[in-house]
Amino acid sequence: MRRRDREITDENAIAEFIAKEQILRIAFYDEGDIYLVPVNYGYSYDEQYSFYFHGAKAGRKYELAKKKPTVGFEIDGNYMLIGSEVACGFSAAFQSVIGTGTLTLVEDNAEKINGLNTIMKQTTSKAEWNYSDEMLDAVAVFRLVVDKLSCKAK
Repeated sequence: MRRRDREITDENAIAEFIAKEQILRIAFYDEGDIYLVPVNYGYSYDEQYSFYFHGAKAGRKYELAKKKPTVGFEIDGNYMLIGSEVACGFSAAFQSVIGTGTLTLVEDNAEKINGLNTIMKQTTSKAEWNYSDEMLDAVAVFRLVVDKLSCKAK
């Protein structure tokens, strides 16, 4: 990180930020192209972060997750414009988390339910939901295990 004065290393501050945000952007490498997709997420932390998100069992995101499981990710928030009398003097306050990790498709129904519940907890604050077998069969649940993570704020 170039601006070490903006780096956040306090694990509690990072966890608080991740817990309050809603959108995780996943960056896939696709044969010379970058495919960036925003997703709702849930997360767990046990010595390292794991993010869960869901989608269809078809399409570019699903195929790339199977083919190229190493991804980049980003979460941002706390944005506020800092004005100026000069155009180039404008700036912004923000906070962001960026990193890399490895995706897996969750196949086990118990882990699928856990992953879906972490997503629902993040978006609704309710942690326990019921899922029919039909729902579990129809949805792809992705688990992103974080290899590297950094956080910064201005």
